[in-house]
Amino acid sequence: MADYQSLYQLSLENPHQFWQEASQAIDWYEKPTKILDDSRPPFYRWFADGVLNTCYNALDRHVQQGRADQAALIYDSPVTNTVKTFSYRELLAMVADFAGALVAQGVQKGDRVIVYMPMVPEAVIAMLACARIGAIHSVVFGGFAARELATRINDACPKLIVSASCGLEGQRVIPYKPLLDDAIAQATHQPEKCIILQRPQLTADLIAGRDITWQEAVQGVTPAECVPVAATDPLYILYTSGTTGIPKGVVRDNGGHAVAMMWSMRYVYNMQPGEVYWAASDVGWVVGHSYIVYAPLLYGCTTILYEGKPVGTPDPGAFWRVIAQHQVNVLFTAPTAFRAIKKEDPQGSFLEKYNLPSFRTLFLAGERCDPDTLFWAQNLLKVPVIDHWWQTETGWAIAANCLGIEAKPVKAGSPTTPVPGFNVQCLDENGEEIKDDRIGSIMIKLPMPPGCLMTLWNNDERFVSSYLSAYEGYYLTGDAGYKDSENYLFIMSRIDDIINVAGHRLSTGGMEEVLASHPDVAECAVIGVADQLKGEIPLGMVVLKAGVQRSDAEIVKELVQMVRDKIGPVASFKVATVVKRLPKTRSGKILRGTMKKIAEGQTYRMPATIDDPTILDEIETSLEKLGYAAKATASS
Repeated sequence: MADYQSLYQLSLENPHQFWQEASQAIDWYEKPTKILDDSRPPFYRWFADGVLNTCYNALDRHVQQGRADQAALIYDSPVTNTVKTFSYRELLAMVADFAGALVAQGVQKGDRVIVYMPMVPEAVIAMLACARIGAIHSVVFGGFAARELATRINDACPKLIVSASCGLEGQRVIPYKPLLDDAIAQATHQPEKCIILQRPQLTADLIAGRDITWQEAVQGVTPAECVPVAATDPLYILYTSGTTGIPKGVVRDNGGHAVAMMWSMRYVYNMQPGEVYWAASDVGWVVGHSYIVYAPLLYGCTTILYEGKPVGTPDPGAFWRVIAQHQVNVLFTAPTAFRAIKKEDPQGSFLEKYNLPSFRTLFLAGERCDPDTLFWAQNLLKVPVIDHWWQTETGWAIAANCLGIEAKPVKAGSPTTPVPGFNVQCLDENGEEIKDDRIGSIMIKLPMPPGCLMTLWNNDERFVSSYLSAYEGYYLTGDAGYKDSENYLFIMSRIDDIINVAGHRLSTGGMEEVLASHPDVAECAVIGVADQLKGEIPLGMVVLKAGVQRSDAEIVKELVQMVRDKIGPVASFKVATVVKRLPKTRSGKILRGTMKKIAEGQTYRMPATIDDPTILDEIETSLEKLGYAAKATASS
């Protein structure tokens, strides 16, 4: 096997050869001969003349090639006390039946289907069924507010919506059907049909003529065969928040996506077919699309669908129980999940109940992994802990320690080096590449590799203005950071989170790294707030570990001194406060931008993806005690 540097250079210097070889891992109806269509930049297309079916590659071929009785999907739901395993043969039969149900309801190739579901097997089945018949699915996180769902209905114009009667959040039952009905009432586009999965915890009321149950939909249908689609045909639309409040529909293609997913399972995650892979995420997020559903099944692995939390379902040992029970080889989750475990069980005592002989690697992504969390996980689990960096738009890792090529030394705070295919550069304000450790804008030189977004749904113009207009020939990641002398990337913060303190550009991520190293701190956030004298000054918020008995004032004093010692007086870090919890999206990202608006007394929009809106009231109260948030108000 080639070393990392050789593969990386080949991917940049001869991408046609590199990705042509990678494409051979996919079963094609018509093998691509045009590997990269660069005739219409910046709209690059991979495998332009190839024809395939993603569902066939994820299910049918494994059944035909000897994996029929292997576990494909393990549904583990501590909130319903359910564990159920589906073989590749069983999953294929259920997907073919539901695909037949979609066809019976009039869904055809190219039609859109919104999937508004909790973490149940039917969500995975619906996604794969759409892929099977060439329909384009758009998964919307179950329980999303009606207004947000309505905007997605209007944009995607689905022929049909698949939903469930309810979702479960810990002990709470969240009715979905009233939210769905409200969203359809608000939307200008009206779906023709809704298929509703009735869960035992709650029976939803159905609207005659529009709604049918999942059970009714699949009864007596003819199982659908796979429909060949062009490699460049859309597989799905996934909405990500837009700065204008209007969500952006990221479009993922079939061919490039399948090739990238297959390649990443082998070379990034060092998996082998037949092994057990667990992405502890949600199918509403990109991680759920890429690494709960598509990549593990394309590669012939067993994938885990987990309906629960890292803590509270029932305790901070939840992850260890799943790994031990299902013999998980690789876990991929967000750093915030491990911060939650660390907060509740700082000593890691719950791990002592379990034996994890199969477990060999922990991958983290979604938020920057602070060194303290990295070291805590390493010391507890005694396995490599790999921070890697990617985005909804890219669909897979931009930078990672590619364990299937060459395991590199881990540097705390870095996702290691760019993944083959990604030409990552750090640029200054003039578009010149930065060669030293100064922070700049992290950009990706076009064309990006297979698997990345093709465009935004029905909005090429916004795709260019949002991502491709900062510097010609480059994709704007929106992240700020630097490269060191060994080409290791350090992603310090979002570009918007670089603050200017008396003319000094400083990273809030660097300050968070210092705060997180305090022995009493479980997690933290630093925001920049307007200051008449210095332009901006940093303000820190910290959540303490369970069982800390010391006074908040004493801890804050130590934190201020630590930042002064490690970053210097130039940071002007003088204000911090202890809070019970930080506001986050349901994927674990801390809502720093919202907290900044609250601190500065601005009107702010309630984030659609917020996990618990009541946290913002707590943050506002804490900031008011510090003299901030005087006139902050939330708009609906």
